[in-house]
Amino acid sequence: MAVTKVSSTIHFAAHHSAMSPGIETATGRWTPNTDIYTTATGLVIKVELAGMKSESLDIAVEGRQLRISGDRPDCCRAPHCSFLVMEISYGPFEAVLDLPAGYDLSRAKALYLNGFLRIDVPPVQSSPTKTTKVPITEGT
Repeated sequence: MAVTKVSSTIHFAAHHSAMSPGIETATGRWTPNTDIYTTATGLVIKVELAGMKSESLDIAVEGRQLRISGDRPDCCRAPHCSFLVMEISYGPFEAVLDLPAGYDLSRAKALYLNGFLRIDVPPVQSSPTKTTKVPITEGT
């Protein structure tokens, strides 16, 4: 099973600088840390999004692609400050995940709790094989 993270921030050529980890310079968007794993009940996608509200998040399904986006505000920063270290990314973000076949994204359920977004995607339900008779007509 292969999962592909489509967001261009995964490519090392567009890697972030030391002063702004997670920032993609071309678009100004950052990509949150993401874990994807399987369990007995399906696929689990866990995204680290501290400091956000669930209404600031958007999850969209396009075929087998899952797009998670939003905007993390920087509400705690002093108006005039000089950073010594800045490791937290703020502003718009996007994570696009190409998920493997065999999972039913139309039945996905999401929960945002304590700074983590968890999306559970159940496997595709296989319907029992149904035997159907095909009528044969007599040719003339």
